Amino acid sequence: RAPGFDPRSTTTRPGILERLNAGEVVVGDGGYVLQLERRGYVKAGHWTPEAAVEHPEAVRQLHREFLRAGANVLQTFTFYCSEDKLEISAQINEAACDLAREVANEGDALVAGCVSKTPCYVKSCSEAEVKAIFKKQMDDFLKKDIDFFIVEFVDHVEEAVWAVEVMKSSGKPVGATLCISPQGDMQGVPPGECAVRLVRAGADIVGVNCHLDPLTCVHTVKLMKEGLEKAGLRAHLMIQPLGFHTPECNFGGYTSLPEYPFALETRVITRWDVHKYAREAYNAGIRYIGGCCGFEPYHIRAIAEELSAEGGSLPPASEKHGLWGAGLEMHTKPWVRARAHRDYWENLLPATGRPKCPSMATPADNYEKQLKSNIPS
Repeated sequence: RAPGFDPRSTTTRPGILERLNAGEVVVGDGGYVLQLERRGYVKAGHWTPEAAVEHPEAVRQLHREFLRAGANVLQTFTFYCSEDKLEISAQINEAACDLAREVANEGDALVAGCVSKTPCYVKSCSEAEVKAIFKKQMDDFLKKDIDFFIVEFVDHVEEAVWAVEVMKSSGKPVGATLCISPQGDMQGVPPGECAVRLVRAGADIVGVNCHLDPLTCVHTVKLMKEGLEKAGLRAHLMIQPLGFHTPECNFGGYTSLPEYPFALETRVITRWDVHKYAREAYNAGIRYIGGCCGFEPYHIRAIAEELSAEGGSLPPASEKHGLWGAGLEMHTKPWVRARAHRDYWENLLPATGRPKCPSMATPADNYEKQLKSNIPS
């Protein structure tokens, strides 16, 4: 059993709404697709989760690392796993549920069955067709008795509404996170209106995920909150942003960067950036706080550590990490020992992945310059 094991069964474990209604901080998990691509288990471009069947040990290990880092929810590794994308989607969906449940039961975590946007939406925009695909995936999950649903990585609020309506028919709680900017969804629907539509469709938790950096995502969720308040509606707020610095593309998202997807390492946010993000999110009233693509287990640990006072405890992984570099007090080098305090790390400005560095050039301009530089004189 992993450190932090809780013997409570899944039937007595508090559900997602019980935790949020009680004002608890819920720490989400991190990204799976990019991490498993880097480890050799996912194919870039397709970004589909065959690894749940082909290499279950890899998915299980990443789940376990997120759990040890402090995650209270493990999402099923089912990104893009709809029937119109993968012929073996049912097999993958069920295997992914088993893996998430196995690891969640090693601690006190819940299992979220995750559905994402469907290829057929942009092809047909047929409500009946899209809903039928979501219904099939929902039925796969219900065979495994997941704890709640998350609709994620959807950039058209219309499709997200359809997904929420289907998932809500299960009787289980539903969270919905859009992949949108502060300017709204792909059709220009503002974040506040997006949130209103999702809640009226039945979503219990609303927010954003992926494509944009953490503080931009916090701003977007604030706009969603304002929209709900103006409409007299209430819902819990959720956020799972990108784990990279992307200040010059915070509308279309990180896929427009020249570095996407194979050279993003210099843009990775630090654990100290995550401390700031977690505090900003909490202060904004967001209580479900996690990460998406680029968020590694140590980033999730940083969320849990920053909010340990509110959460009541530190995660098992903190046993190997002194808060704010405290472990460096044991270092043999005096100049390294001098870094064993919060003030040093909180005010550090790393050289890469920041504005005014070469990697932070405007994507379109940078691409044109590259083309010109490669043209023979």
